[in-house]
Amino acid sequence: MKESQTESKESIEDIVLRHSGRGMDILRGYKTDRYAEKAAQTILGWEKGRVFLTTGFFVAGFAETDGPVGTLFLAKALRKLGYEPVILTDEFCKGFFESEGIQVLYMPFDADLDWCMKQLGTYTPVGLISIERCGENAAREYANMRGVSITDKTAAADLFFRIALGIVPTIGVGDGGNEIGMGNVADIIEEKLSLKPCVVTVDQLVIATVSNWGAYAIIAYLERLSGVKVFMDFEEAKAFIKKTVEMGSVDGVLKKQIVSVDGFGMEIEKEIIDSLGAAI
Repeated sequence: MKESQTESKESIEDIVLRHSGRGMDILRGYKTDRYAEKAAQTILGWEKGRVFLTTGFFVAGFAETDGPVGTLFLAKALRKLGYEPVILTDEFCKGFFESEGIQVLYMPFDADLDWCMKQLGTYTPVGLISIERCGENAAREYANMRGVSITDKTAAADLFFRIALGIVPTIGVGDGGNEIGMGNVADIIEEKLSLKPCVVTVDQLVIATVSNWGAYAIIAYLERLSGVKVFMDFEEAKAFIKKTVEMGSVDGVLKKQIVSVDGFGMEIEKEIIDSLGAAI
């Protein structure tokens, strides 16, 4: 029998929800099947211009390894497709991206609504994308997965998404419930996962076991839909993760300065990237 008759083919969304342990597989039941594909289609419909991508999640004194690598390679993919990516982050990701040739806008910890409005007026982005960036919960706190406040260590990047909603298209990528965009399913997170979720909403929400993988899913679909080679390989991703660790980044689950992401070693990272490459 042919392989197609004996094996069911995984979708890109199936691949990035492998190894789920924090309830994202539960949330999937409340989303459309091809949500990452829809996000990629949306991006390809934007007029060519600047795109803000925000990332950087404070963990144990540093930015965690989840977020920056997915953001970098999505930014590179956007650049190949004719967009001008600008990475919006704070000092915990200082120096991660400049050597990669991507413009970076550092947000002060005390930045307010006026500061955000000024940047929107200056940069006039055609879209906003968040990848593993903490957003406010109902108590107006930025909190980690244990519910501990990290408000004083988190610049209010979610303000951009609150301002832009309904004006500039927004996409959020998350893996736990406290990230920008999880406001779309906040009631479900509270009920099913017993967490205090982020309440900030987006036009398109992408979920994955690891937020980096959600960004990879979007990149995979961008390549499939556009026909332009934008997907990276495992060695490129590993090298950038290693670089950020050397600069202080930590695994967000293990809280160690180690080349892993959310407790997953590089063998799992390779499995996911290779599977996505094959799926394209």
